[in-house]
Amino acid sequence: MSENQQIITIDGPSGSGKSTISRLLAQRLKLTYLDTGAMYRAVGLLAHRQSIDLTDDAAVRRLMADLDLQMRPGAVEAQVIINGEDVSEAIRTAEMGMMASKVSALQPVRQALTALQQAIGAKQAVVAEGRDMGTVVFPQAKYKFFLSATAEERARRRTEQLKEKGLPANFPEILAQIMQRDHDDSSRALAPLKAAPDAVLIDSSTIPIDGVVQWMLDTIKKP
Repeated sequence: MSENQQIITIDGPSGSGKSTISRLLAQRLKLTYLDTGAMYRAVGLLAHRQSIDLTDDAAVRRLMADLDLQMRPGAVEAQVIINGEDVSEAIRTAEMGMMASKVSALQPVRQALTALQQAIGAKQAVVAEGRDMGTVVFPQAKYKFFLSATAEERARRRTEQLKEKGLPANFPEILAQIMQRDHDDSSRALAPLKAAPDAVLIDSSTIPIDGVVQWMLDTIKKP
């Protein structure tokens, strides 16, 4: 792959299937899966634990300066290590999803994580999943996808995921959180959630996961 072809971006709102589909696509293409959403969740978890005032720019900058964030391949989801602790499970709650949305709107957080993501993409071919991969982080990527689904379908999926893990799952609450996060992510001034002009749009509401992956593979393999 050339420099721009080694990056495949998959953006979209929470619960649209980005993580599962990105991981499967990376496996099929033998590329590295870059779960950027997990990075923001990890920062959100740390800020929550340290009771950081997110309106205190200096405190946020100190948090990022002291952060040691590592991403490692996992059997199902990326393994996330912050300051030596495996927080892979702790970050996968609805609360941390909301925290991720909050910290991702902060310039010091986004600047630091964008630089880290770009550094990873400069070293290896990746399937990068997130909310601004095709618009901000890797605008030069040759293959860009924007994955969506109805809020109700995304809430249903998230409810089932949490139940499978034995975690509390209340559909109305999850639906409300998803709708609020959609609003927050799309309306923020810094790197709002939106499809890149040259992204392939896919609504996964009624398409099986395998079907979405094949759609992407067919697009990538077109001459």
